[in-house]
Amino acid sequence: MSSPARLLKTLGDKGSIPPGWADTVGSVPRELFLPDTVEVRGRTVARGERPQEWLAAVYDDVPVITQVNDGQQSPQGAFRLPTSSSSMPTIMLEMLGLLHAERGHRVLELGTGTGWNAAWLAHRLGSDAVTSVDVDPALVAVARANCRAAGLSPRIVCGRGEQGLSDGAPYDRLIATYTSPIPYAWVEQVPDGRIVAPWGGSFFSHSFAVLETADGRAHGRFHGYPAFMGTRTGRPARGYLSDFLHHRGEERETRSPLSPLSIAGDAEALFFVGLDLPDAWYLLAEADDDSGESTLWILGDDRRSWACADYEPGAGEFVIGQYGPRNLWDEAERSYRRWEGRGRPERDRAGISVTRAGEQVWLDTPENVIA
Repeated sequence: MSSPARLLKTLGDKGSIPPGWADTVGSVPRELFLPDTVEVRGRTVARGERPQEWLAAVYDDVPVITQVNDGQQSPQGAFRLPTSSSSMPTIMLEMLGLLHAERGHRVLELGTGTGWNAAWLAHRLGSDAVTSVDVDPALVAVARANCRAAGLSPRIVCGRGEQGLSDGAPYDRLIATYTSPIPYAWVEQVPDGRIVAPWGGSFFSHSFAVLETADGRAHGRFHGYPAFMGTRTGRPARGYLSDFLHHRGEERETRSPLSPLSIAGDAEALFFVGLDLPDAWYLLAEADDDSGESTLWILGDDRRSWACADYEPGAGEFVIGQYGPRNLWDEAERSYRRWEGRGRPERDRAGISVTRAGEQVWLDTPENVIA
């Protein structure tokens, strides 16, 4: 039978449970925090139609999508953007392990979603120690009800996550459950503590930034390779590939000796290239004919510019097409060559500092700023 005990065993067998969190995982039922219809692994599962399948998904170590397109109705065939979820339990626990939250700490969570993570924090630290903020009033109402059903009562309010929540500051810990830059307001509201947040831009967002705060500044490093939804504040448009491609046949064609797979197939390269292209995203489209061919698309968030790089196995040069005011492939290749020129450093040599002046990413030491 699918249950919190089954999830606890699954996570325990994986070694995913940080010290002190096992009782919480086994005591706060995930089923209380999920709607009757969810999306799991690309399939829609309705509790009323397939109750056992729904329950199995609930207590599996998988992310569960709970809202699409900000909860708005969309016409048939429209692009469906996931906008809220119940995160993969392993990733939730990875974040909580990085947070180092203990009894006596006051925690601010940004991105309440279903309320399950806030409930975990409340169970471990006490409801009075936890404040959670979400920009969506409908999600706030549901999360409050979910927590009540679990016998917990963290403070859950509607607000803009990038502003934190000054009403209640200072906090000892801050955790964000969506990808975002690190606003200085977070540093101000956690003046002597720790911040954990998924971090990155459009091109590469698979990092946790873990920062220690003191003296009006925050410094930290990058950990893990998570996949989280982006902040809704200033969220760039997303859609089908065809929504971003225009003026086909008018692109500027060149050739490059750099294989597009050298960028797309290397997480370290993607991280460093992403520092220079925070406002563009990529998509690798692989041929389905066993040829090994593929196309790397790079697409501007503003939809004005796009580039494509065609990969053929064994080729010495690769055909590049670029359209719009920006030459996005050229930008990506220059950034890749800078990374090569630095000796192809791995991401764990990079760090981040946040001051009132903004964010800086550095290599090895805070004095060696690279972005």
